Order: sequence, then structure tokens, then C-alpha cells
Amino acid sequence: MVRAAVQRESVDGTADDVPHRHRVPLGLVMLAQGWITQSQLRTALDAQRAHGTGRIGDWLVAECGVGAERVTRGLSVQWNCPVLTTEGFSPEAMALVMPRIFVEEFGLLPLRVAGSRILYLGFQDRRDSSVALALEQMTELRVESGLLGETQFASVREKLLGCEGVPVKSGNVEDLDSLSARITAALEQKQPVASRLLRVRGYFWLRMWLEASALGRSGNLPASGEDLMDYVFSIGARA
Repeated sequence: MVRAAVQRESVDGTADDVPHRHRVPLGLVMLAQGWITQSQLRTALDAQRAHGTGRIGDWLVAECGVGAERVTRGLSVQWNCPVLTTEGFSPEAMALVMPRIFVEEFGLLPLRVAGSRILYLGFQDRRDSSVALALEQMTELRVESGLLGETQFASVREKLLGCEGVPVKSGNVEDLDSLSARITAALEQKQPVASRLLRVRGYFWLRMWLEASALGRSGNLPASGEDLMDYVFSIGARA
């Protein structure tokens, strides 16, 4: 059973590492909306080219005086998603949604649950549909993704990472057979009442509910970090 679950996730997750499909560049999106001028775009592109680094939105803010909020609006048009607010954000509750390594590595933040049915997920500069889908499968909630302004994102991220999450063990394995063996051993040791395995980009995430009381009232979101355990595995060498 474990081997079949690992195989399923390894196949389903292969599309996670495919680069994002081509989108209209942010500068052209903002130009088309009338939010910047051709001269401002040229100035930002020249600065980006001269320095050899930096996002075009950052150069529009730094060199052309474009408001950061307008850049965020441009990104929301580019990625076809809303700009979210931090209203209702509870860092203590949201720190339990996923292992902190996903927050740190994928640039996303769980923000709130609405009506016990919808989990709002905030990104800084681009939406990641594969991670959102994984969270839907883990939590059994509908995930709505959107963007946060840079200042808001940094503030929420700091608060979230300052809170205690679900206890997590991480490890690296050589191949899928080794992964199956590690997961089987963990399940036999912990004897959870429920468990779920998902691939989240280059990681395999196993969450265990050790007691029935650990199952929350909003989908599979935990009400506390007690009687839960997360395992996060990677396969092979990581850069």
C-alpha cells in the first residue's frame, strides 16, 4: 500500500517541476493597463540590464517612482489572480497548515480559512498552482490563491515563522524504494489513526494524525500541533 502511494505521487508530481507557461511580461502588462509609460518601462529595463539582476517590478519602483501597490496589481493581472488582504490572519493557526520549509522555499503563506471551506493562500510575486493543489488534497479545503504586496508578505511571513508548527522530521533518501521503507517504518512506529502522503514539488510530505482528536473542524486542518506528526522527504542530492 505504501509503495503504491509513493509510486502514485511520484508520477502525479512529475509535472510540478515543469517551468511555468509563458506569460506576458509584467512591464508590458502594466504598459497595456496604462499604469506606466513607455519611457518608464525603458528606464526600468535599462537599469535591469545594466545591473544584470533584479525583477522589473523592483526597478520600476526604484528608478521610476511607481508605487509598489501598482506593481502588485500588475502581477495579479499577469497571473490572473486577486490581490489578497491579511484580514483574519492568525499566525498560530496558519503555522499548522504546512511544514515551514514550504513557506521558506516556495514563497507562499496560508492566510485564513473562510466559512470552514476555503483556505486562502498568498504568494509574493507568482501563483504556484501545483502547491495549491497539494494543499487542497491534504486539507480537503478549496484553496483560493492570490498575491500579497511585498511589505504585507514580509510582515505575515515573519509572524508565521515565529509560531510553533506541527512537529516535523525531515530526511533525504536515495530512491523510491528507500522512501517506501522509511514511510512504512514511520507508520509502524507511530500507528496513526489517519495519514496522507503527497508530493509537493521536490518533496514528499507525510502527515500523520496520531489521535482522532487531532482532526480539526475545518477539513483536515489541525486545531493544534498536538498528536500530529509531519515527515518531509527528498530524493537524491539537492542543490
